[in-house]
Amino acid sequence: MQFFSMKLCLSSWCSNILFSIHVFLILCTTKAIVKLPGNETVPAVIVFGDSIVDPGNNNNLNTLIKCNFPPYGRDFPGGIATGRFSNGKIPSDLIVEELGIKDLLPAYLDPTLQPNDLLTGVSFASSASGYDPLTPKIVSALSLTDQLDYFREYIGKLRGIVGEEKTNFTLAKSLFVVVAGSDDIVNTYFVTRARKLQYDVSSYTHLMVNFASTFLKELFELGARRLAVFSAPPLGCLPSQRTLAGGLQRECAENYNQAAQLYNAKLSSELDSLNSKLPQAKIVYVDVYSPLIDLIQNPGKYGFEVADKGCCGTGTIEVAVLCNQYNLVTCTNVSGYVFWDSYHPTERAYAVLISHLIQKYINSFI
Repeated sequence: MQFFSMKLCLSSWCSNILFSIHVFLILCTTKAIVKLPGNETVPAVIVFGDSIVDPGNNNNLNTLIKCNFPPYGRDFPGGIATGRFSNGKIPSDLIVEELGIKDLLPAYLDPTLQPNDLLTGVSFASSASGYDPLTPKIVSALSLTDQLDYFREYIGKLRGIVGEEKTNFTLAKSLFVVVAGSDDIVNTYFVTRARKLQYDVSSYTHLMVNFASTFLKELFELGARRLAVFSAPPLGCLPSQRTLAGGLQRECAENYNQAAQLYNAKLSSELDSLNSKLPQAKIVYVDVYSPLIDLIQNPGKYGFEVADKGCCGTGTIEVAVLCNQYNLVTCTNVSGYVFWDSYHPTERAYAVLISHLIQKYINSFI
C-alpha cells in the first residue's frame, strides 16, 4: 500500500515537472511576458466576438462572411489568407505578441490546431457575430452562445492536458477579450431593420447591453476573472458606412456614431455595476472609440495618408467576398491606409491601436 501511494506521488510529481518544462519551452520561443503589477503574468489570452478578432473560425461555416482568399492576408507571414479580415495580423494576434505569449492567436476551429496551442489561448470569435442573437443568425455565423459552448469544450480539453487545478489557475489568470457590438448596430439595426420595427436606438442599445451583461456573467461562472470588453468603434466613419449613409460627400454618418456612443456609455456603466457585484472579477471597459476616431480624423499624426477609404478595390464598399483577387486596383502602399477593406483596419492601424490600449489598460488587471 505504501509502495502504491509512493508510486502515485512520483507519478504526480513527474507530471508536474513535465508540465513545467513544457510551459518553459513554450515561453522560451516567445518574447518575455509582460509583467502585471505584483509580478503576475498572463498565461493565456482567450477571445470571443466578431471579425475584428476572428482568425478563421468562419472558414468552414456555410456563410458568405469569410475571407480565406486573396488579397486578404497578403502581408501575413507567408502571404497566406487565413480567414483574418486584414492584410496581415489582427488585434488578437497583436495582443498575444505584445504580451510575449506567442506570435499568433489561433482559431479554435482551425483543423491544424494542436493540444499545445490550448495552453496559451485561442480565439472563438466568429465574423459578423454580435451580442444580439439575431445578428449571427442573419449571416449564419457562430453566436456568442455557440462560442461559449466551444469554450466549455476547450475547458474539458485543457483539464485533460494539465488537470483541474492548473486549468482553474489558467482561467483565473488569463486575459479574456470580448469584441462585439458593431455588427449589432450596423447590420441588425440599421441595415436589415429587423429590430428597428421593435426598438428605437436607445432601447436597442439597452437590449445589447443586457445581452452583453448576461454573456459576461456566464464567462465569470466558467472561471474567467480578467475580462477586457471592447467598446464599439466610430461606426459611422467606417468606409462602408460613409458610402451607405454619409451622403454624396461620404462624410462620417453621425447617426451611426451617436448609436455607438450611446451604447458605449451604457456598456461602461453596466461593467461598473458588474464589478461591484462580482468583486473577484476585473471587468475592464476598453475605449476603442476615442483612439480610432483620432486616428481617422488626424491620420497624418500617425503616419497615415488615407482614412476614408479601404485599400482593397475602390475602398468604398468592398468587404468579404467583394474584396477578392479580381480587385485589380487594390492599393500598393497599404502602410498609408487606416483601413484594409471598407470595414476593417489594416495591420498597421491595428498595431497603433493595440499598443495604445495595452499601455493604457494593462495595469487594470490586478
